[in-house]
Amino acid sequence: MRNTNIETIDKEQIKFLKFPKEDVLNSKKKQHERCIAIRRAMALGNLEQQKFGILFMDKVGFKKVETTIWGVTDKSVILKQSTIIPLKRILAIS
Repeated sequence: MRNTNIETIDKEQIKFLKFPKEDVLNSKKKQHERCIAIRRAMALGNLEQQKFGILFMDKVGFKKVETTIWGVTDKSVILKQSTIIPLKRILAIS
C-alpha cells in the first residue's frame, strides 16, 4: 500500500460508492484481527463517542472516513444515518 492515494471522504458520500464482493484481506488471521479491531472501535464509539479512521476500498480505490461505528453485523459495519460499509472491504481501523 505504499505510495497509494487514499481519498478522505465524508460518511454521507459512502452511500454513493460501489463495493466489489471480494475480501480485501487474504488471510484468515488478518480477517480475524479486523473483526476484533472493529468490535473494539464500536464499543469505544458507543461508550465514549470516540471517532475512528476506517480505511476501506470501493470499486475505484482506497478511501478513508473518520466516524463513529454504531454497529457491526457479520457482513457490515454500520455508521450514523444507517450508512453501511461491507466488512470485507475494510482494510484497517485506526
